[in-house]
Amino acid sequence: MAKVVLSQVEKVYPNGFKAVHGVDLEIKDGEFMVLVGPSGCAKSTTLRMIAGLEDISGGKIFIGDREVNDIPPKDRGIAMVFQNYALYPHMTVYENMGFSLKIKKLPKDQIDKKVKETAKILGIEDLLQRRPKELSGGQRQRVAVGRAIVRDPDVFLFDEPLSNLDAKLRVHMRVQLSQLHKRLKTTMIYVTHDQVEAMTMGDRIAVMHLGKVMQVDSPLNLYHYPANKFVAGFIGSPSMNLIEGELINKNNRIAFKMGGIELTLPDSKGERIKDHVGKKVWFGIRPEHIDFTEREETVPLKGKISVVEHMGNESFVHFSLGDMQITAKLDSMDSMGLSYDDEKHFCFHMDKCHIFDYDNELNLSL
Repeated sequence: MAKVVLSQVEKVYPNGFKAVHGVDLEIKDGEFMVLVGPSGCAKSTTLRMIAGLEDISGGKIFIGDREVNDIPPKDRGIAMVFQNYALYPHMTVYENMGFSLKIKKLPKDQIDKKVKETAKILGIEDLLQRRPKELSGGQRQRVAVGRAIVRDPDVFLFDEPLSNLDAKLRVHMRVQLSQLHKRLKTTMIYVTHDQVEAMTMGDRIAVMHLGKVMQVDSPLNLYHYPANKFVAGFIGSPSMNLIEGELINKNNRIAFKMGGIELTLPDSKGERIKDHVGKKVWFGIRPEHIDFTEREETVPLKGKISVVEHMGNESFVHFSLGDMQITAKLDSMDSMGLSYDDEKHFCFHMDKCHIFDYDNELNLSL
């Protein structure tokens, strides 16, 4: 096992395009770190630089106590699982899993022991004599993971390994990989664009955007305390409602004004953002913090329903508030009878709202 440290790591391509901008990231020994972000945010590029498959243009990468900038991939103590699994089609599962050990010239009995022990961990003992074309997607994925495990690496690298699986199998494999991490206690770095994978699997998550790390924290802290507008909008499904407006002083209290609507903020939040009165800001409220129940900390608003999505135990209600589109997440029983063009009073839980600076998009209300 080993910690991984990225210090001011950059990637600039020959045409001048800068893909990675001075990334600083420390991944603890034995930690499951997830790199998540939209397509094109350079999360896979960052992973490939850790692996040594991409040269870095600046900064340093450490695996354990070694700087690995100039060390070839095979000597970095890493094992990588790719999106397409990269299995040798002409080899059996047994041969695929044992190939790297054969290259290292390990004795046959040691190879046999390692392959069979790993196959047992992954539940693929019955597949060892099959070839990749005879396996399902989930079985191929487990073989690819097994091929990595037998190498006893210091660090596992996963590049969107579940993206080719169907939804039900992805859920199953998420659980299996999480259990595998707890069993092996090895450092794992996992790249995905799927925030559900990130939230359910990671000890910590690094949210990336345009080649920069926007925030690194535990899943729940990212959700409840987003450092900026991008993280707030990216983490969460449905995503946080983000509304443009300005802060005003109303009867000696701080309020958010959007169009003709004024929302008075709780004193605790108002105190933190009082220096921004008169300035444009972004107001954020998560869909589950909007409902029909009027309480002291809520603000009732009249909206016209445009779409109701029934998901089973919950419903997503999309409604218009003036020219703004808002999404609420309600218990399915609370959404019964709602339909297109209904006008209803919704309530914002103002103690749960977030205020973001309009220009630098940092969360002012933390």
